[in-house]
Amino acid sequence: MRIWDIDAGFLNAQSLLGEHRELHGIYSIIKNVKSGYSRHPETLRWISHLSALAMRHEFLVAEMALRGFKHHSPLEEVMSILEWPHLFIDQPADQYKLLQGKYLDRKQGRIPLPRNIQELWATHKYSVMARDPSLSKKIGQRVSAGEISFDGLAERLVLLLRTSPPRGRLINALSHMWGYVAEYSQADPQELTNNELLQEIQVHSQKHNIEYLLCSTALGELKFWC
Repeated sequence: MRIWDIDAGFLNAQSLLGEHRELHGIYSIIKNVKSGYSRHPETLRWISHLSALAMRHEFLVAEMALRGFKHHSPLEEVMSILEWPHLFIDQPADQYKLLQGKYLDRKQGRIPLPRNIQELWATHKYSVMARDPSLSKKIGQRVSAGEISFDGLAERLVLLLRTSPPRGRLINALSHMWGYVAEYSQADPQELTNNELLQEIQVHSQKHNIEYLLCSTALGELKFWC
């Protein structure tokens, strides 16, 4: 049983659907106080964190929708404080390594697994911009200067993507992403909701194979916040 902490865009179809299935199992075990796998380390780390587990579920659903999968299994609503687990079964950087080994003879996910820190940063740039443009600029500078490790950045990005983007900054990031597809769309971005704008970006990114956006975590995970 495994709930990954890195963005769902890095999972291939089998891993994505597998995590979704196992997440439902863990959620049910905790919520309904079932005994099966109740002492599994993955189950134990989500006890008292059902709201965060439900949020991870929505990130998976957003990625599934982007890839054309239908979703018919919403989680039952749970009222609890949103707090993420303070530990990882495997550190985020190690999760990329585990998937590298797992996918040696298999297709990778929507976002190719990063081979270096520059690729790791490039895939997350717009997600971070949606939270804090100045932080995005600072991280980019630190990556260029070699002042941050792959391991350190991988963990920081996981934590950042769990936080809500302020509305104005979200709109700013979507506007930057829109620049890649504007020439293909008949829509007026000023007349679209954030959700509609992101959907338009998703459609044209896939239709016209805009690689930079297709390899961006923002293309999937921002759906939850729109």
